[in-house]
Amino acid sequence: MSVMSRLPLGLAFSVALFAAAATTAPTPGLAEEVVNVYSYRQPSLITPLFDAFKAKTGIKVNFIFAKSGLLERIAQEGDNSPADVLLTSDVNRLVQAAERNIVQPVASQAITGNVPPALRDEADKWFGLTMRARVIYASRERVSQDSFTYAELSDPKWKGKVCIRSGQHSYNLGLFAAMIAKQGAEQTRAWLAGLKTNLARKPVGNERAQAKAIFYGECDLAIANTYYMGKMATNEKEPEQKQWAKASRIIFPTWPDGTTHVNISGMAMAKHAPNQANALKLMEFLASPEAQQIYAQGNFEYPVADGVAASDMVQSWGTFKVDALPIASLAVHQKRASELVDEVLFDQ
Repeated sequence: MSVMSRLPLGLAFSVALFAAAATTAPTPGLAEEVVNVYSYRQPSLITPLFDAFKAKTGIKVNFIFAKSGLLERIAQEGDNSPADVLLTSDVNRLVQAAERNIVQPVASQAITGNVPPALRDEADKWFGLTMRARVIYASRERVSQDSFTYAELSDPKWKGKVCIRSGQHSYNLGLFAAMIAKQGAEQTRAWLAGLKTNLARKPVGNERAQAKAIFYGECDLAIANTYYMGKMATNEKEPEQKQWAKASRIIFPTWPDGTTHVNISGMAMAKHAPNQANALKLMEFLASPEAQQIYAQGNFEYPVADGVAASDMVQSWGTFKVDALPIASLAVHQKRASELVDEVLFDQ
């Protein structure tokens, strides 16, 4: 596996350029098949998939990871970009990539046969790979209620009891955007104001920090993604996180129609992919049941492909009905969601 994922972005990018340049002028008989990936997904989540892909195809995956700036980098690089595949942790960046015209349509029955229409672009410029639900972590000791609606999170009975990370984080903006799509901006604004009143503290930290706050009694409820519960429950390097996970249980909140909000991780092929054939092979692999099973077992996410089961731990959390809202609509309303967060001073 490439060391680029562990390097600072600028240096990693230089290594990526070198690797890409090497593939364009190989020594006869010594060239190694490669595919170059720009990833917003953490290396620990995608390395097992790339290892499996190389074992299956012999194609080496060079990749760089960054929390921000990859779309801008691809745009700036233009025709000379070494990027073949873009991986993201949310739908908004996929939609942005399509709008910026830095990705291209991919015609592949192997992909569309595994990715449902609601979880891919209408023009096949991007595809969902995994789902995660935005749920409630509830204290096992202090919360007896077994079901929630998203609307209830603004109920005054939970005043001072709720923890959440920044309202401007993409995970929360996706949830807020979904509410706008379903119930309108004004109702969402009122809900956000009520939720802010119920916060036990200023929005801070990451997903795991919310579970930690429940463990220490700072709040009784937290809004977080499902898969972090699995990550904490199996964390051998930081075993204290196992205790954070044990202190909470997952409750799947619902919209009025009984469905639960989900977001996706996803992929797209870069517009000027220099290794297009290998990029297609990687994308088809990532959408395949084999790779979906790796995601399910290693990342505690929900596979998008029909017939691929979630892991035993994920199944133990219970079942829910996936929101039928086309996932692309989240990006349509994300700007307004961000504005509403600021209007109600949510993070202050």
